[in-house]
Amino acid sequence: MTRQRRLVAGVGVALLVLLAGCSGVTGTLADDSGSAETTETDDLERSIEVAAEGEASAEPDRATVLVAVESTGDDAGTVRGDLAESDDALRSVLYDWGLSEEDVRTERYDIRQTRETRPDANRSEYVGVHVYAVSVDDVDAVGEVIDVAVGAGADSVQQVRFGLSDERADELRSEALGDAMDNAHAEADTLAANADLEVTGVYTVSTTDVRTSPYATRALAAEADDAGGAPGTGIEVGDVDVTVSVRVVFGAERA
Repeated sequence: MTRQRRLVAGVGVALLVLLAGCSGVTGTLADDSGSAETTETDDLERSIEVAAEGEASAEPDRATVLVAVESTGDDAGTVRGDLAESDDALRSVLYDWGLSEEDVRTERYDIRQTRETRPDANRSEYVGVHVYAVSVDDVDAVGEVIDVAVGAGADSVQQVRFGLSDERADELRSEALGDAMDNAHAEADTLAANADLEVTGVYTVSTTDVRTSPYATRALAAEADDAGGAPGTGIEVGDVDVTVSVRVVFGAERA
C-alpha cells in the first residue's frame, strides 16, 4: 500500500469512529478490495424531562399576633410620650403573662402630621401608631394573649398569622418534596408509555420553588366562657400549606 493510500485509509477509519459516536448515524467504510460495508449505530441517549409539584399541610404550632397602640395629639412630642408610656405598660403585662423579650418586637412605628378638614385650615394634628408582633408558641393561647394585650392598652388587633416552627417546617418541606417526586415519577411513566419508552432512572433533579402559605385571620367575636366571667376572644385556626416544585430529568430506553 502506498503512503497516499495508507493516509486515505487512516482518515476513513477516524471518520468511522467519529460517526460511530453519533446517534443513529450510518457510516460507510471501503476495504482494500473496494467493496463497501455499511454499519448502523442506535445509541441515542433518550430522556424525559418533567416538572411537578408536591404539597403538604399541617396544623400550625406557632402564631404571631399583630396588636397596635395608637395616639393623637397637637404635637409630635406629646404623641411620642403617649406611645412610650403605653409601650412600658404593654410589655410589662405581656412579660408577666409569660412571654419573653424576644417574643414581643416592633413591627411598625410611625408618627405623622395630618391636616383635617376643619374651619381652621391651618390647624394640624399628629397621629402615632406602634404595631407589635407578638409571637406565641402555644396556638391555643392566642385568644388569651389578645385579651391580655387589649387589657394592657392595645387599641386594635390587626391580624393573627399562624405558621410553623423551624423544625416542623423542615418536616413539612420533606413531605412535600416526597410528594413532588412521586408525581414526577408518575408523569414520566405516563409519558414513556405513550412514547414506547421505558424509564431507566434519574439523570438530574432540582428544586425550583418552595412556598409556605401561613394561615391568617382576624379575631372573631368574643364568646363568654363557661364560668360566666368576662368574654374571651375566639380565634379560627387553619392549616399551614407548603408547596414545592421540582424539575426531574429521567433516562429512558425503548420498551
